[in-house]
Amino acid sequence: MPGRVLVTGATGFVGGAVVSRLAREGRMAPVAGCRREVVLPAGAEWRRAPSLGPDADWGDALHGVDAVVHAAARVHVMDDAVADPLAAYRWANVEGTLALARQAAAVGVRRFVFVSSIKVNGEHTAPGVAFTPADAPAPEDPYGVSKAEAEAALFALGRETGMEMVVVRPPLVYGPGVSGNFARLLHWVQRGVPLPLGAVDNRRSLVGLDNLVDLLVTCLTHPAAAGQVFLVSDGEDLSTTDLLRRVAAAMGRRSRLLPLPPALLRVGARAVGRGEMARRLLDSLQVDMSHTRETLGWEPPVSVDEGLRRAVAPLRIGDAGGVA
Repeated sequence: MPGRVLVTGATGFVGGAVVSRLAREGRMAPVAGCRREVVLPAGAEWRRAPSLGPDADWGDALHGVDAVVHAAARVHVMDDAVADPLAAYRWANVEGTLALARQAAAVGVRRFVFVSSIKVNGEHTAPGVAFTPADAPAPEDPYGVSKAEAEAALFALGRETGMEMVVVRPPLVYGPGVSGNFARLLHWVQRGVPLPLGAVDNRRSLVGLDNLVDLLVTCLTHPAAAGQVFLVSDGEDLSTTDLLRRVAAAMGRRSRLLPLPPALLRVGARAVGRGEMARRLLDSLQVDMSHTRETLGWEPPVSVDEGLRRAVAPLRIGDAGGVA
């Protein structure tokens, strides 16, 4: 079992939750790798980490470390303003990841767990079809391309050095402190905004933060995880309509959904330059967790409804205090 685990991106949504889980359990000592010193839970150690890039020096952060959970990344940006998004993603997510992994292998790190993305598989699935880890990669945007290239390079490095590589591809991750489009949906429901999403019959896989962290921690020690790619979800796929109703129920509110035809929503969204957002709300994206279950004997420990209750809890506290 690893003694010290370096968690990169330790101030981020996923990395911070991994550090907290490891510190709480006490079986493995988390080393929080981030650029600035932060308050950490008891049992966690802070070490300064460089920015992701091909020339980054991880020597101090990796000292005495047995395993790595690499959660740091240049994250997906809907309206990226850089001149060459793919080059920017490759700099951090491919070259930066490889720099860390090479240095980790050189100091004897045994296992490297890489937080990838379902975007490696693609952006949507046909009705009744789910992504599997055996599918050929089919990323459609620069972020997904960079994650696919990083995975391939890591497995090649693993074959060269003997360091065990594990890849986890989550779909949309939600939980307390979530940002982005999911946070906007939460706030719209909280404020009682009528949403024209009451007739969407798609299916989407999501994963609660606690479920993702549980799988990542499992991958640190499970002997069968080495060399594998795992897909993860809550084990229950939801339509956008059902998701919004269950978010409202978790908040103790009534959902306000208008049953507009999805085809009309797509046309309207394209007309105002929001076609990509419409795809995320209206298309299906399902993952098949059979390989994860069978290889690791793993099941998501937290139900969708409990995960949603945890995700909206800070908003409900804000309601009570009048500061949301």
